[in-house]
Amino acid sequence: MRVAAETVDLHAEADPRSPVVGSAMSGELLSVVDAPARRDGQTWWHVTVGTLDGWAIEGPPNAPQLIDGKGKASLGLNVWQATTGEIAPALRKLAPRVYVPNEGSATVTVIDPTNFGVLATLPVGQLPQHITPAHDMSALYVDNMDSNLLSVIDTASSTVSGGIGVPRPYNLYFTPDGTKAVVMSEPLDRIDFYDAATWTLLHSVAVPLKGIDHADFSAGGRYMLASCEYEGHVIKVDVVSMELVADLDVGGLPIDVKLAPDGMVFYVANQGRAGVSIIDPVSMAEVGFLPTGQGAHGMAISRDTRSLYVSNRLDGTISVISFASRKVVKSWSVGGSPDMLQVSPDGKQLWTSNRSGATVSVIDTATGGVIAQIGVGNGPHGLTYFPQPGRISLGHNGVYR
Repeated sequence: MRVAAETVDLHAEADPRSPVVGSAMSGELLSVVDAPARRDGQTWWHVTVGTLDGWAIEGPPNAPQLIDGKGKASLGLNVWQATTGEIAPALRKLAPRVYVPNEGSATVTVIDPTNFGVLATLPVGQLPQHITPAHDMSALYVDNMDSNLLSVIDTASSTVSGGIGVPRPYNLYFTPDGTKAVVMSEPLDRIDFYDAATWTLLHSVAVPLKGIDHADFSAGGRYMLASCEYEGHVIKVDVVSMELVADLDVGGLPIDVKLAPDGMVFYVANQGRAGVSIIDPVSMAEVGFLPTGQGAHGMAISRDTRSLYVSNRLDGTISVISFASRKVVKSWSVGGSPDMLQVSPDGKQLWTSNRSGATVSVIDTATGGVIAQIGVGNGPHGLTYFPQPGRISLGHNGVYR
């Protein structure tokens, strides 16, 4: 079943007078536990998602709260729809910039994407990994893993304006509702949840697997699917209860994670298996695998949300996957060691850091040809192109919905 209303309350029993045990948000896929029950003319379903378990009313046919998860209306959902439009009016005054964290140089390179010129080199902390836009896109955070520090970049001046101390931040995400900041503390094998407004630690989730680093959220934002790179596992974490709820062994070295537009499956790049896993998050099973190239690593959604770009770091190639067919439809030889990816606001360019070198490449998304190569610092990693279309930032190096 899928939530069709803005929000649906789950009750302890199939009775509106029973306690509400929690809510599921629009678009969320729910597992059905039992056959439906009828009470007072209403159809009730016993459903679960993450750690949430309860009964929900289906609702009338003309205004359903729950719909068939595999029906036409459900499959017409596009979780990335907001990224197909224009940049928000409040951000249009900002000059476009590409920010590149150079983990070997402890710097951030600032690039003007209109002419590919380097504007500044900002000193930051040790081993900067990703540049993460705030949930409301009011600032950028630099994940300085070896300095226990998030450097704050002011987007109006492109300068470092402050810092927030957090232990060993490899990556940073924000829950879709904006209430929590989620730090992937890879060296400490844990996920730290913070109050996004005050940066007060709420809870730490110990991860019994090495290499917790990349993730994406379900359509309704109840849980995240995260990769544990060094042990070949993908885990499901309920971000409301802040608990690890499921685990899947996919083998290899799983890296970046992206939700399909219809919210039915997640795509997980696997550097050790030279391709991309397709994961059903309800059954927690691999339902497909697409060979792409050696070192499959980073991913980005095309501006029209029809395609998924995948960097193959060891091959020096970019693969293009069609969401509709779930097949690789193009492969571009771009050279270098393409790592994390960003799509330009107009969708015409794909930017990638070359992790094993000291350059950033700009690729024409119409032809797959390299337009420019720009010198940066050593070991460029999770670059971000800012600002971008979208209502909110989910974090990482610029993932928006």
